[in-house]
Amino acid sequence: MSRVLLRVCADAGGAAGLLDECDPTALVPLRHGEDPRAALAAVGWHDPRWLGASRPAGEPETVEIEVAARRGEVTPFVPAVAPLDAGLDLAPGEEVVPHQRVAAYAVVVEGGALLLTQLSSRVHAAPGRWTLPGGGLDPGEDPVAGLVREVWEESGQDAEIGGLLDVQTQHWVGRAPSGALDDFHAVRLVYRARVAAPSAPVVHDVGGSTADARWVPLDEIDALRLVPTVLLLREAGRLGDTPGP
Repeated sequence: MSRVLLRVCADAGGAAGLLDECDPTALVPLRHGEDPRAALAAVGWHDPRWLGASRPAGEPETVEIEVAARRGEVTPFVPAVAPLDAGLDLAPGEEVVPHQRVAAYAVVVEGGALLLTQLSSRVHAAPGRWTLPGGGLDPGEDPVAGLVREVWEESGQDAEIGGLLDVQTQHWVGRAPSGALDDFHAVRLVYRARVAAPSAPVVHDVGGSTADARWVPLDEIDALRLVPTVLLLREAGRLGDTPGP
């Protein structure tokens, strides 16, 4: 199981995005099922601005997310009950296994089209839905290196990764592709990215979680069944032709 820490820097604000000195000891653990904004608010940090993510040396299961935030009132954390997947069948005595998974995804817009991938039937929670290219990080894998790998495996595109755009989480109980019953906590690092030479997408990871990949014109994405990650970014106006690196 992964371990996620939020490294907090005091945000001095202003158009230049200046930071006060970062306290190297200001590490906020992300508890299982918790959203990072709630984790920060529980210790008095608000309005997060995501700066980057990395693996600490010698800690292959840990991901540190660097974030600038402002001091404010403490908002007590209230744990929520994880929803069950629709139609989930539980065997008598079956145990739920907590599983926190850190994944990285790319927002790639070239020529007014967004690169999207379609989830295969192996993804029990959302088969057929469209998502961003990306996926789970291997133990010890740097988030940016892992995202470059995932984009190529799922779409055949050589991506250049830019800044960390958003950090999202989702928590539910459902079936993993292996058939295990997971209390699943998805931690999603969403980056800007560019592809210098866009080409017709090709899914190299045949038989995996990706059924298809396409460049979809931005004015046509609403016609697709989208996963919550893409919907949240669209509602926030963050799927436009924004600069990458």
